[in-house]
Amino acid sequence: MKRRVPVCLSALALFALLGTAPLAAQDGSVPRTPWGDPALSGAWTNATMTPLQRPADLADKEFLTEEELAARQGEVAERSSLDNRPRTETGAYNEFWMERGGLNRRTSLVIDPPSGRLPALTGPEQERQSLRTDSYIAARFDSWLDFNKLDRCITRGLPGAMMPGFYNHNYQIVQSEDYVAILVEMIHEARIVPLDRDGAASTAVPQWLGSSRGRWEGDTLVIETTNFNDKISARGGTTFGGSEHLHVVERLTRVSENALDYEITVTDPTVWTEPFTVSTPMTAMDEGVWEYACHEGNYALPNILSGARAEEREAAGQQQ
Repeated sequence: MKRRVPVCLSALALFALLGTAPLAAQDGSVPRTPWGDPALSGAWTNATMTPLQRPADLADKEFLTEEELAARQGEVAERSSLDNRPRTETGAYNEFWMERGGLNRRTSLVIDPPSGRLPALTGPEQERQSLRTDSYIAARFDSWLDFNKLDRCITRGLPGAMMPGFYNHNYQIVQSEDYVAILVEMIHEARIVPLDRDGAASTAVPQWLGSSRGRWEGDTLVIETTNFNDKISARGGTTFGGSEHLHVVERLTRVSENALDYEITVTDPTVWTEPFTVSTPMTAMDEGVWEYACHEGNYALPNILSGARAEEREAAGQQQ
């Protein structure tokens, strides 16, 4: 289990240091900063059981009715619960550790293409995926390189880092006039976004999460990110990114006291045959995020490698 311990510096302390405590809205509109921008600062969660891609049985349905939502909520929760595993089946966690959230009326987080499905991979990318041997594809453990980037507590990539899933998908946003910082609880990644309309992102060193620049378009914060490295091989779920050609555009809009609308558009013509857009609404949290001490608690990687070597020695002994 990955240990979680409190962050030493709380969001309120950061706000105090930066002088950016949001002003409460008095007229029902969204809160604003002292300098007039919509206030994004705070702790947010995008936890939801709404799937990234639209299920086959809902292929022609973009939204659920209220009745369908109520019925499907229970069905999905029951089907997803780790408490329902057979007692003979091993697993990492039980349901106590999950932070799943609920369904929303959309049948998928993908809102474009209209099918609610991720676009097809390009031919060369399909070939690359067929050659993958990491831990999400095959149980091959020759070295640490056979584990994907989430197993190694490195990153979930973009858009993966901003996708909801099973737990810890919470975000701390700290905002000033010139920067917006997004702390991602899962893997404990931090994104620093300069608000520089005329500046260009550095391309000197490719980054796991790219190089970002933000700008305000009305009351929407638009973040464009490029300059990714080519080390993320996964292409779906909550752990995925593109190639060094990836271009990501995020839009964050404070829509109420407790709600933040978040959309991310992903373009990489070397990986996907067309761009796609994902919507993951965020809800305000009563507490801040916690430190996700992934490396410190990650005993699985050395234990699995040790187990693989033990199996090899046993097999070699049986052959002699």
